[in-house]
Amino acid sequence: MNTSELNSFIVILIYGSLVLLSLLKLTNPLKVNRKANFWFGIFLFLWSTFWMDEVLFLITDSTVEFHSLFLVKLIQFFTPIVFYFSVLFYTNPSFTFKVTDVKFLLLPVAFLICLVLIKLGFFTPFDYLSIILILIQALFYTGYSYITIRRHQKKIQQFSSNTEGINLNWLEYIIVVLFIVNIIYVIYNLLYDPKSLNFFINTVFLLVIYWVAYYSLKQKEIYPLEEKQRQELISMNENSDEEEVKRKLITDEELIKIKTHLESAMNSQRPYLDSELNLIKLAEILSVSTHHLSYVINTGFGKNFFQYVNEYRIEYAKKLLKDTGSKFSILGIAYESGFNSKTAFNTTFKKLTGQTPSEFKKISSDL
Repeated sequence: MNTSELNSFIVILIYGSLVLLSLLKLTNPLKVNRKANFWFGIFLFLWSTFWMDEVLFLITDSTVEFHSLFLVKLIQFFTPIVFYFSVLFYTNPSFTFKVTDVKFLLLPVAFLICLVLIKLGFFTPFDYLSIILILIQALFYTGYSYITIRRHQKKIQQFSSNTEGINLNWLEYIIVVLFIVNIIYVIYNLLYDPKSLNFFINTVFLLVIYWVAYYSLKQKEIYPLEEKQRQELISMNENSDEEEVKRKLITDEELIKIKTHLESAMNSQRPYLDSELNLIKLAEILSVSTHHLSYVINTGFGKNFFQYVNEYRIEYAKKLLKDTGSKFSILGIAYESGFNSKTAFNTTFKKLTGQTPSEFKKISSDL
């Protein structure tokens, strides 16, 4: 099998994988992140159309380029927007479209006008303008999606003690990889023969698609399923910064009271050992509202919920690591301390102590 035949095989794998994954996301067998998975499924299907012309050529041996068709070009133009919508619903499942969101149609309308004018024979300068619009659309929504994910990663630390599995790192990595690949592709098209790069680019895309499949299918529900709790957490995250800056949520006396109660509960009941501990659970233990508890942790301790809880976990882990008679492995200590993975344990431990758990244990045993 020569390179050309191998590239054709990879193209078929790419198209088939994207269509299959699109179907799985749209049907959503696990019924998690429903709105986000719906939009992500549409994105995957639109993404697959970029290889449709190559697949049709292999099947029919036709010279007609699928991507040159008027309607297909217009549909493909929506791919970055649909990807952004999926990110939007992953990070905020309660988002609803408003009249002002008609702004999302501005670039597509401009692109449609360019296509119509090109169809009418005004090739110059509208052909170049359409390419510029494609680049602007892709760069803007890819960048905006990345920023949205980064904001989400900060927000979830306000209510979750274990962010692994809900931080959408896989989407962030995919954006970076696709951005780098596209830059390489553009540069290569300008300087060299683009056909010689097809095999490399398609191979990278196939690997990225398998990466997408693995992480998207294992993505669990990010926010609580109970609608009231979900709305409370989302509204708290949206307004927390503004509330803290502009006004006090509670009096100083009430803050000290809740702060004292919180420290007492953390030391006596040790709720931080629960790997599923979140702001709602801790607020129920203290019989206070999530807004007030978050305010106390942010203002009274100068930390977010994630930092506050994990500092207790690390201190508890340090005691276990110092215990020479302990039969726990490093992984066992991680689980015993409230972490849900060794990776999360190692990362947090290193960040707070400057050492890995293994290094800390070795130094402690040498003393």
